[in-house]
Amino acid sequence: MKKLLVPVDGSECSLRAVRHLVGKGSGAALPGAAEIHLVNVQPGLPGDITRFVSREQVAGYHRDESEKELAEAKQLLDAAGARYEAHAEVGPLAETIVKLADRLGCDEIVMGARGRSALADFLMGSTVTRVLQLARVPVLLVK
Repeated sequence: MKKLLVPVDGSECSLRAVRHLVGKGSGAALPGAAEIHLVNVQPGLPGDITRFVSREQVAGYHRDESEKELAEAKQLLDAAGARYEAHAEVGPLAETIVKLADRLGCDEIVMGARGRSALADFLMGSTVTRVLQLARVPVLLVK
């Protein structure tokens, strides 16, 4: 069974990657044809914020934000009857995605070709480009 990692940030483009899996089955018919791992990566908060709020509050914030951004992707997979596991991570976006793919032994990363906005890509550098540079497995980009 093929293992797929699907980064989701709540953007329409990342949801198109999930819809692609549901509609195309990534080479095989869903459900059950692939082991799907959804991931949402939250960037770390700047500075030593734990001087002002507890580590538990920061972890809760990241967890809540990840749940919001994963919600619609989970609904799409649930409606298709696909089995999946959702992961909430914190760290540098591309590096965290690639490390998780390696750790899980994924065969492929399936992701939207753009994130939340072109401006964010310009200011932060393209997460997609960085994943392409770092990944040791094929990356399928969905427009």
